[in-house]
Amino acid sequence: MSGGVLDLVLVWLVAGGAAWVQSLTGFAFGLILVGAIGLFHLIPLPEAAILSSLLVIFNGMMMLRRDWRAIDRQGFALLMLGSLPGLLIGYGLLLYLTTSALSALALILGALIIFGALQLLHRPEPRERRSGPVSFITTGMIGGIMGGLFSTAGPPIIWQMYRQPLTHVMVRSTLVAVFFINAVARLGLVLVSTGISVRVWLAAAGALPMVFLGTLLAQKFPPPVSSLVLRRSAAALLLLSGLALCLPPLFTLAKEIFS
Repeated sequence: MSGGVLDLVLVWLVAGGAAWVQSLTGFAFGLILVGAIGLFHLIPLPEAAILSSLLVIFNGMMMLRRDWRAIDRQGFALLMLGSLPGLLIGYGLLLYLTTSALSALALILGALIIFGALQLLHRPEPRERRSGPVSFITTGMIGGIMGGLFSTAGPPIIWQMYRQPLTHVMVRSTLVAVFFINAVARLGLVLVSTGISVRVWLAAAGALPMVFLGTLLAQKFPPPVSSLVLRRSAAALLLLSGLALCLPPLFTLAKEIFS
């Protein structure tokens, strides 16, 4: 089997695992898929971000077909009120900021995400009272900007939702709905600005059956764990996403200092 075909097969397998995790927690698809692709250099990262958007849309369609009634409508509306304008801002910044400026911004955002994840790990139980509208809109805006810049809209929104006094299915369904709309919006921006390569369409075509299988397995055979364990798992994944944002600019800075 040639290296190119083997790389695509690995992408498809990772996509299935990412869909399984996303279907349980409501997030982490992009973190797992783009992280693994970057780690093993399977396809270029800009293409990986586009592939992630395509597959998040498919996974979201499968999940929301069954769970759309569980969406926290108030939280969803407030998050989208901030997220969609933020996505436009972030994507515009991506087109104009220099590489060094993007690296500095990634470092700052990553540090904030790590702080939020550690707070969740320390206090995994939700708040007693629901956060106010300004809190939802602000975190939605920050998440949207991150989504436009780095294709990683999740961390602030995940932190916000997992702190709310809601059932796990409500948190999960709301997150899936937010990321579904964000993925559709970002994909639209990509289609207008750069388009989608044949390689991405090929990778998506092969990954769709694996995403279907991963989502179906999570829905039919969820692991027998408590909501507390799922909250801790979500916080741990959030911590990893913060580290993923921080480490590349730190490595670049270290090379410049010691070179």
